[in-house]
Amino acid sequence: MPAPSREKLLNDHQPTSVHQRLAKPTKASTLPDAVLGGIDGCVTTFAVVAGAFGAGFSSQVALVLGMANLLADGFSMAVSNYEAGEAQLAQIASAERTEREHITLVPDGEREEIRQLFRAKGFEGALLEDVVETLSSNKEVWIKTMLREEYGLSTEGLSPLRAAITTFVSFMVVGTVPLIPYLLPGLETIQQFLASLGLAALVFLGIGMLKSAVYRQPVWRSGVRTLFIGTAAAGLAFATGYLVEGLMAGS
Repeated sequence: MPAPSREKLLNDHQPTSVHQRLAKPTKASTLPDAVLGGIDGCVTTFAVVAGAFGAGFSSQVALVLGMANLLADGFSMAVSNYEAGEAQLAQIASAERTEREHITLVPDGEREEIRQLFRAKGFEGALLEDVVETLSSNKEVWIKTMLREEYGLSTEGLSPLRAAITTFVSFMVVGTVPLIPYLLPGLETIQQFLASLGLAALVFLGIGMLKSAVYRQPVWRSGVRTLFIGTAAAGLAFATGYLVEGLMAGS
C-alpha cells in the first residue's frame, strides 16, 4: 500500500477533516482475524494431507480427513475467538463496575489517580489541575479515561461476533485450497500431493505478503517467514505420519 502524499496528509489534518474523522465510530481491523484464520486453515488441511501422504493413505482418506478437520477446526477456532472477545468484554465490564464504585465512594482518591496519571505525561501546575477538574466533571468521561489510562482497556471497535465470523470464513476459504487437487480426477497420488504442496506454499507466501503490504512492512521477508512457518508445520505432520506408519507396519 503506497504512502500518502504530503498534500493529502495536510488535507486530512485540516480542522474540519480531523473533526469528521474522529466523529466516526472506531472500527477494528478484521485483517488480524482473517490472517489468523487463513494461516491456521491452510496449516490444518495441508498438515492432514501431508500426514496422510506420509502414512501412505489413499487420496480418498486424505480428502475425508482434510474436510472433517477443516469443518471441525474452523468451527472450534471461530468459537475460541468469540469466547476470547467475550472474555475481554467481561474484563472491561468488571473494570468499569469497579471504577464506578470507586468514583462514588472515594472520588478524591480517583481524582488523585487522574492527577498522577497525567503528571506522568508531563502535565504540571494549574494546567494539570484543569485537566483533573475537566475529566472528573463528567462521570462517563472520567470512567472511560480511567479504563484507558489505568487499565489499558477500550471497547472501541471490539466485536466478538465479527471476529468469529471473519476467522471462520477465512479458515474455510483458505483451508480448502490444499484440498483442491484431491477433488480433481485423473491425478496420481504423488501428483495430488505435490500440487497441494505448491498451492499451500503460494497461500502461505501470499498471506504473509498481503499482511505486510497493508501494514507497510517488508513484503518479501514477511511472506517468506509465513511460508517457513507453514512448511515447518507440514513437515512435522509428514514426519509424524511416516514414523507412525513405519512403527505400525513393524509391530
